[in-house]
Amino acid sequence: MLLQGSVGAVRVLSRDEEKHRLMAEAFPDKRLDFLLGDVRDGARLRRAFEGVDVVVHAAALKQIPATEADPVEAVKTNVLGAVNVIEAALDSGVKRVMALSSDKACAPVLLYGATKLCAERLVCAASQLAGPRDIRFACVRYGNVVASRGSVIPKFIEQAKTGRVTLTHPLMTRFWMTLDEAARFVYDRIEDMEDGKVYVPRLPSVRVRDLITAIAPEAQVDITGIRFGEKLHESMVSFDESYRTLHLGDHFAIGRETVNPEAWSYSSDRNTFLSVDEICERLVGLGPL
Repeated sequence: MLLQGSVGAVRVLSRDEEKHRLMAEAFPDKRLDFLLGDVRDGARLRRAFEGVDVVVHAAALKQIPATEADPVEAVKTNVLGAVNVIEAALDSGVKRVMALSSDKACAPVLLYGATKLCAERLVCAASQLAGPRDIRFACVRYGNVVASRGSVIPKFIEQAKTGRVTLTHPLMTRFWMTLDEAARFVYDRIEDMEDGKVYVPRLPSVRVRDLITAIAPEAQVDITGIRFGEKLHESMVSFDESYRTLHLGDHFAIGRETVNPEAWSYSSDRNTFLSVDEICERLVGLGPL
């Protein structure tokens, strides 16, 4: 998406050299520049941000079992890493910083969600440190991306081969968002971002049982029970946040000012649902998984 425009260069900074290699093979464009580094290293970020106009901060430790087992490490990356991104952006003349958050930051119940909420608040408040600098900070918050790392879809496809699929709860619902939709949402919000906002896309929901029906219609479904910290439904705008949330057509914007007199919430169980046929159509559109 970025490479289709007139962008001069795109720097990709991560600690995963294998993903760098794979991405370079998939996108052989001289404007792509791959840098090894970690958001825990503020000095590395400052060097990487030199001459950069826009920073998209997507680094995080996100696997729930790992972050619960090693909570201090999650704080170092998800919270202190966000602080390093903010400070490096302020020191390097960056114009805009967009941080990627998670539905788990909305009314968090586990450490991962708590670290993402903390990162949101740090980023949205960062302009208070900017002084005369021309810089904006904002976040986007959305749920699991379909067929991304950690998605249940590859798991269901693999389980379907055995004729048995596991489901933690028969009433579980989730928002539906593809990788392309997520990338487009981030790109569009960078174009029109206001300082200190958390942007939330309006998405359809799926019943996870319907998703299983679409993927493995003949399989037996084994109910295993909700896992520790797992939510029955996703929420991306809480009741308490709704007073500060603007409706902007295809998305919401959570800010600092009170804009609504009555409380409401945006959750996957009180939403428009995709039918099994619509899920099947969208799975075909994703190509081979």
